[in-house]
Amino acid sequence: MASLKEKIGYALGDAAAGGITWKIMSIAFPLFFTNVFGLTVADTATLMLIARMFDVVTDPLMGSLADRTQSRWGTYRPWLIFGAVPLGLIFALLLYTPDFGPVGKRIYAYTMYLLMMVVYTAVNVPYGSLLGVMTSDDNEKNQFSSFRMVGAYAMGFVTLLSFPYLQKMVGGTEAHQYAVLGAGFGVVAAAGTLACGLLTKERLKPVRAEKFSFKPFADLFKNKPWIYLTLIGICTNFFNGFRYAVAGYLIEYCLHGDVTVSGLIINYTVFMTFGEVTCMIFGGVSPKFTQWVGSKAKAFTWAAIICFVFSVAFFFVPMDPAYIWVMVALVILTSIGIGLYSPLLWSMYADVADYATEKNGVSSTGLIFSSGTMAQKFGTAISGSLVALFLGFSGFISGTDEATGQTVITITNEESVRQMIWSLFSLFPAVIALIIVFLIYKYPIKK
Repeated sequence: MASLKEKIGYALGDAAAGGITWKIMSIAFPLFFTNVFGLTVADTATLMLIARMFDVVTDPLMGSLADRTQSRWGTYRPWLIFGAVPLGLIFALLLYTPDFGPVGKRIYAYTMYLLMMVVYTAVNVPYGSLLGVMTSDDNEKNQFSSFRMVGAYAMGFVTLLSFPYLQKMVGGTEAHQYAVLGAGFGVVAAAGTLACGLLTKERLKPVRAEKFSFKPFADLFKNKPWIYLTLIGICTNFFNGFRYAVAGYLIEYCLHGDVTVSGLIINYTVFMTFGEVTCMIFGGVSPKFTQWVGSKAKAFTWAAIICFVFSVAFFFVPMDPAYIWVMVALVILTSIGIGLYSPLLWSMYADVADYATEKNGVSSTGLIFSSGTMAQKFGTAISGSLVALFLGFSGFISGTDEATGQTVITITNEESVRQMIWSLFSLFPAVIALIIVFLIYKYPIKK
C-alpha cells in the first residue's frame, strides 16, 4: 500500500514537468517567439514541426532505454534524479533572448528548443513509466494518476496566476522578464523533479528482454488498444494545444490587451488559470466519477462531450472585454471535461502496458508510456505550429528588424486575424473533441 507521502512525491514530478515547464512552453512560447524573441511566424511554425519529427524517434528510443536501465535507484527513478538539473537549466536558457541578429537568434532558438525536447523526454518518459511499477492495483493506479493530474494543474494554476505579477515585479523589458522568470521557474522545476525521484518507490520488477530488439517496436503496431489510445492522446493535446497556444493572441488582439477587473489583471496566463484550478478540482474527482459512470471509456466520453459543448458556446461570445466573465465561465466549464479525462489517459496507458506484457511476455512499460509523452509533445507543438501558420495565412506577420534587432509585428487584415484567433480557441478544439468521442468508442479495453 503506497503512502500519502509517495503519492505527493509522484505528483511533484508532473507539477514540475506539466505544471511549470510544459505549461509555460504550451501557453507562452508561440507568443514569446513571435512577439518577444523576434522569430518570424514561419520560423516558429517550422521550429515546432522539426522538434516533433525529432520526438517521433527519440521518445520510443528513450522508452526502450528506460526499460533496460538497471541501477541501485531502480529502473526509472534514476532518470528523474539525474535529469532534474539539466531540465531546469535548459528551460532557463530557452527563455533567454540573446543579443544576436535574425540568423543567430534562429540558430539559438532551434538549438535550445531541441535540447529542451531531449532532456524533457529523458525525464518525462521514465516518470510516466513509474506508474506501471509502483503498484499492480488498478484503483491505486487511478489514485496515483489522479494525484499526478492534481499536482500538474495545481502548479499550473500557481504558475499562470503569478506570471503577470512576477513580470511586473521583475520590471525592465519583456525579454528581461522572461529570462528572469525562466531561471526562477527552472530552479523550482528541477527541485520538484528531484523530489519525485527520491520519494517514490519501484515495487514491481519489469520482465526484461535478454537483449535489445526492434520486436517491441513492431509489437506496438499490432497492439490495437495502444493505437487507439495514442490517437486519443494526440487529440487531447491538440485540444489543449490550440487553446493554450492562441490564448495570448486572443487577449492581445481580440480584447485589445490585458483586462483589469477590480484590481485583478486578466492577461493570457491568468485567463487560463481559471481552467487550471477547475482541472485540479475535477482531476481529483475523476476516480469517483469513473466509478459512478461504470468505466474509464464512458467517463472519457462524457468528458469529451462537455469539452465539445462549451467550446462551441465560446465561439458565440462577443469579442468585447465587457464579456470577460462569460468567457471565463466557459473556460471553467470546458475545463471540467479536461479535468475529468486527464487522469484517465495515464491510467489507461498503464492498462495498455499490462495488456502488452500479457500478450508478449516481456515488459514494454517505458516504451508504452513514451508514446504518451510523444503524443503530449506532438499534439501540443503541432497545434502551436498550426496556430502560427493559420495566423500567418490570416494576415499576421512577425520578425526581427535587422538594423535595430527589435521585434516587428505587422497585421495586414485585422478582422481576419481576430476571427482566426477566436475560431482557433473554440471551433478547432470542438472538432477535436468530437474525434475523441469517436476514438473512445473504438477503443477496445472497456474496464
